[in-house]
Amino acid sequence: MKTKFSSMLGIEYPVIQGGLQWLATAEFCAAVSNQGALGMINATIHEDKESLKKEIAKTRELTGKPFGVNISMLPHGDDKLIGQYMQAVIEEKVPVVETSGRSPEAWIADLKEAGIKIIHKVPAVRFALKAQQVGVDAVTLVGYECGGHPGPDNVATLPMLSRAMQELSIPVIAGGGIGCGNGLAAALSMGAQAVVMGTRFVATQECPIHKNFKDWIVRSKETDTMLIMQSLRNPMRVLRNPAAEKVAQMERAGAGLNELMPIISGKINRQKWMDGDIEGSIFTIGQIVGMITSILPVQELMQQIKLEAQTSIAGLTQGHT
Repeated sequence: MKTKFSSMLGIEYPVIQGGLQWLATAEFCAAVSNQGALGMINATIHEDKESLKKEIAKTRELTGKPFGVNISMLPHGDDKLIGQYMQAVIEEKVPVVETSGRSPEAWIADLKEAGIKIIHKVPAVRFALKAQQVGVDAVTLVGYECGGHPGPDNVATLPMLSRAMQELSIPVIAGGGIGCGNGLAAALSMGAQAVVMGTRFVATQECPIHKNFKDWIVRSKETDTMLIMQSLRNPMRVLRNPAAEKVAQMERAGAGLNELMPIISGKINRQKWMDGDIEGSIFTIGQIVGMITSILPVQELMQQIKLEAQTSIAGLTQGHT
């Protein structure tokens, strides 16, 4: 189960918890890190640098294991706030920062000087090549199957990963359609150094979302998700429900971002996630929901992933019967 990437970060398993906006709190991050994977806290939950620093401090109280901070840098995001997030992780010397949305080039030198490893998440190999060029330590490639933003190219994880192995020299992390040990083994066999799992970690006892959403995951199929925001060239995979269908209908009628925001706004949906409003919320979720059949404690999930991956790898090396 050891890879160069997991050894570089000092984690037991080459598994990373997804950024999970609004859900990736100190408590949840620590629960994942304590079981040997890399837990993440989400910076965008926080309104300023001091708030994020408090969350980092809380995480350190709950775990002595490595963890990371996810910073989404949207093309039209608040540069001042992003700067505050970066200053927080630098001042606190967080082991790992995961960036996405646009190039982290402006922050590479400062992060490296602080000894922080930089993972950049992208939806296409061409963006990964650029990230490698500016000096990130690893890239996460997320395919068409992933929950959240898979990018506009509609390329699945496996063909993207295959091409990445031909063109990249830094560690590659696979994301999208991975939620079990067999998926981890498959990604490792193709050359990935780790995997990122978002949807599977939502269906754990420690995830701070209403149980209604966890129960929905367990009873759902891989066809129960859909893409919205394609008209804005920022597609997002979400659960198929009346709210998502309404967004799609509005897009077909020519609605722009301002008209869609009352439905897709993260702040609005955050409360719906806590209240258990499945029908009225926009909830990012991946196609891997079809194989999730239980809500487990993180400890049990990680043990299951380990056993499945070891069994799968042993089957490959010993020959199938």
